[in-house]
Amino acid sequence: MATYNKRGYKAPKPEVVEDIENEFEEVVETGESTTEEVFNTLDETASKTEEWVAGNQKIILGVVGAIAVATILFIMYNNFIVQPKEDEALNSVYQAQTYFDEALTNTQSTDSLFKLALNGAEGKLGFVGVAEEFSGTKAGNLANYYAGMSYLNLKDFQNAEKYLLAFKSDDQVLKALALGGIGDAYVETNKIDDAMAYYKKAAEANDNDFTTPKFLFKAAQLAMLNNKNEEAHGLFLQIKEKYETSREAANIDAFIAMTE
Repeated sequence: MATYNKRGYKAPKPEVVEDIENEFEEVVETGESTTEEVFNTLDETASKTEEWVAGNQKIILGVVGAIAVATILFIMYNNFIVQPKEDEALNSVYQAQTYFDEALTNTQSTDSLFKLALNGAEGKLGFVGVAEEFSGTKAGNLANYYAGMSYLNLKDFQNAEKYLLAFKSDDQVLKALALGGIGDAYVETNKIDDAMAYYKKAAEANDNDFTTPKFLFKAAQLAMLNNKNEEAHGLFLQIKEKYETSREAANIDAFIAMTE
């Protein structure tokens, strides 16, 4: 049988709800609000920060000023010292570069041209002078590479090693050629193990169809000439398998057969 509520009748609130309401009223009455506590804490922190800033204003302004001065000095140093020095170094190395290029293409007087490239002429510095006077510049660093290669062509292997070791570059092809040049210098001075190590470094410096097979082949030939046939065989196989279109791969099968 259905039961109906009388008009105006209210069901009693559950005790749990009454307890929650009472607790909420107590919190509001006593000011124990979590949100209020958070804002109070933030206000206190902000006040302390303002006090610290006010008390250390001179130090803060000093630090900001020092950073601004350092930035201005850096810009001035770069614009008025570093860049002009780079430009001067590039102008100085231009004539030496011309002599070097002529030496590579000229079948006569190559030694004299390499010497002009190294020592300079007509009031212009050569690679040696640029490397020393403009050390720390890009042109000065590049002069180390060309000086090393010039000495290598003149068969001055000690100086070739010195300048090529001083050359540092992010250009992977030039880096590979410099490492290979050091390997060539070591071959000429009978430092076989060092030469092979540098040929392998040169091959690994930049994976391409020009420098990589070139220096793998040099390392393989050197290994074969020094009775390291197993090592030579592996290097010749690497050229055949990975760089079959390179010049070094043209007769590679014969070298592979020789080292089996």
